[in-house]
Amino acid sequence: MFDALRVNASQDHPDTRVGVPRESRAGERRVALVPKTVEKLTGRGLRVVVESGAGVGALMPDEMFIEAGAAIEDAWDADVVVKVAPPTDEEIGRLRRGAVLIGFLAPQSDPEIATKLREAGVTAFAMESIPRISRAQSMDALSSQANVAGYKAVLLAAELSTRFFPMLTTAAGTVKPASALVLGVGVAGLQALATARRLGARTTGYDVRPEVADQVRSLGARWLDLGIEAAGEGGYARELTEDERAEQKQRLTEAISGFDVVITTALVPGRKAPILVTAEAVKGMRPGSVIVDLAGETGGNCELTEPGEVVVRHDVTIAAPLNLPATMPEHASELYARNVQSLLELMVNGQGRLTPDSDDEVLVRSCITREGDHR
Repeated sequence: MFDALRVNASQDHPDTRVGVPRESRAGERRVALVPKTVEKLTGRGLRVVVESGAGVGALMPDEMFIEAGAAIEDAWDADVVVKVAPPTDEEIGRLRRGAVLIGFLAPQSDPEIATKLREAGVTAFAMESIPRISRAQSMDALSSQANVAGYKAVLLAAELSTRFFPMLTTAAGTVKPASALVLGVGVAGLQALATARRLGARTTGYDVRPEVADQVRSLGARWLDLGIEAAGEGGYARELTEDERAEQKQRLTEAISGFDVVITTALVPGRKAPILVTAEAVKGMRPGSVIVDLAGETGGNCELTEPGEVVVRHDVTIAAPLNLPATMPEHASELYARNVQSLLELMVNGQGRLTPDSDDEVLVRSCITREGDHR
């Protein structure tokens, strides 16, 4: 299945070259590899080439990559090209036929990209398609970046809030702590709960997957039980039925009014984000309350969300930031680069040659095109 990768890399170059281009997406400051991972990959026999300026957004100048063993060259002509954001049509045209592409490729929300990569003769691995199994945890880029998003969402909420997060006792009296509700308790949600708790807020978590209740309580948060369960596969919730959605909305609308801060993280892979916070719920919140909607990329969990914007509705501030990990580019890049490094190490042998196992579950499930074939 992957035999062609082995041949292409070995015939064209004595060493497999891994290219790190500069990201072109507006606002994208992350870089796919960082100097620390470059050192480890060159130690495995790979040759790393970096496009000039690729790390500038993450405060990593070319000199840092050179010191780590990389060369500043054309990254698009490499055997393996590693990216963060999906490539543009122009960038796909710069990939050489037979190359391997690794990155967030949005195969579910933009299925056309697989067709374009197939037509370009590129074998592509989507980081968001890495299976959530134990041995692939080090490659789980969705989780590593969700941690960043969950952390930053709470800081954004604290900045927009008109109230303190912690309880403060001063000569002028005591101010009670803010109450924060996190809807959707995956990686981002758990990090949001932990961060809000560290800032002193009274925290509560909700999810349709009952098995995460203990994780919520382990962080010192309360569990909001609405009596609706929808455990799914791969760590995600299944899509609710129409009746379940209606009941969930009604119960959440009643519960949300008691919170100062609501952070939403609920996603269903390949589908529009479910509406959890209705306009009625927003109207029922206290003036000065804040909603941070982390599902803005797929429409948002709040009915009044405007993706990418901060708006005020019924005296409640609603923020729907896009690509929050890019706002913390240094650490987000370090985490992502470790994920990419682990995937690359799964593909190469001790001499740094591409020798992917055609039966490896991680590679099979994350591969969306195979040099002319299409999954």
